[in-house]
Amino acid sequence: MTVLYLIIGILVVAAIVVVGLVTTRGRRPTPPAEGTPTPDLAAPEAPPEAPAEPEPLVEAEAPVVTVERPESTASRLVRLRQRLAGAQGGFGRGLLSLLSRDRLDEDTWEAIEDTLLTADVGVGPTQQLVGNLRTRLRVDGKEAADPRAVLRDELLQLVGPDLDRRLQVSGTDGKPGVVLVVGVNGTGKTTTVGKLARILIAEDRSVVLGAADTFRAAAVDQLTTWGERVGVEVVRGPEGADPASVAFQAVQEGMDKAVDTVLVDTAGRLQNKAGLMDELGKVKRVIEKQAPVSEVLLVLDATTGQNGLVQARVFSEIVDVTGIALTKLDGSAKGGIVVAVQRELGVPVKLVGLGEGPDDLAPFDPGAFVDALLG
Repeated sequence: MTVLYLIIGILVVAAIVVVGLVTTRGRRPTPPAEGTPTPDLAAPEAPPEAPAEPEPLVEAEAPVVTVERPESTASRLVRLRQRLAGAQGGFGRGLLSLLSRDRLDEDTWEAIEDTLLTADVGVGPTQQLVGNLRTRLRVDGKEAADPRAVLRDELLQLVGPDLDRRLQVSGTDGKPGVVLVVGVNGTGKTTTVGKLARILIAEDRSVVLGAADTFRAAAVDQLTTWGERVGVEVVRGPEGADPASVAFQAVQEGMDKAVDTVLVDTAGRLQNKAGLMDELGKVKRVIEKQAPVSEVLLVLDATTGQNGLVQARVFSEIVDVTGIALTKLDGSAKGGIVVAVQRELGVPVKLVGLGEGPDDLAPFDPGAFVDALLG
């Protein structure tokens, strides 16, 4: 019986094992939940996208600077007469009207003096002119001479027709001429340097500009623009650089390139006279280690009148001024400042500015000036 029970147990266990195997083989896999992506085992995986090739870099084109051809001196003088006649004609016509009266009494002579003083001729030159007119024109008003011709002659003598007004822009011994331009900020100093470069270029001279007003970034940029317009190199340093160092480099560049003229713009801060004196003195000394300074040009604003004389005195004490550039003369009826400043400094007016245009700077012509005064 024991053997029988053992056989039955073995058979039961075998049956259970067989049923389990059958059940496992017939079971189907559970389908994925709705919305779950089913991998496509047959489709090969897509290769990764290749990175897009970068677009070739295109260098930005440099702006094209058109080099201008400045106006000739002859045509500048024509415009000088026209503009001076418009700005200063009232002064001359007023004098002529007084001198053409039937009787030149004391009241008339006082009116003539007032007209001259109002035009900033100055006390000394006014007394001289009135005295000469009194001598040449009869006080009783009889026609001893043509009032216009007499007035023109006396005004011309007062302005100084025999003064040497040539700009010393040429050097010696193969070195460039060096023009040091000085003046108070706001008088048009940097603009005058740029316009003077145009005059020299119109005369077929080669030029280098030195931007030694280093404490005014706007002045340096402005001078650079002036140079670019006529194809002139501008030597500049970083903002706040030593002005004497920039001036030295400009003259050195001018010598290396054998140019005719180096124009050096300088600072014009009058707040500290001692500092200004030291700075300008140093600039001149450093320049002259390489080449002599051939011209020291003082820029004055004609509209400042007698205040311009104060500025002129300060600069004449600092540097040896050799010539004057009078700007904004077309905007002032006080043309007598030409006479006053020449008497004050003992040096001639060499250039006059007559407008805002790039070629509105011209050599000063005494005859044209006096003719313009008389309309």
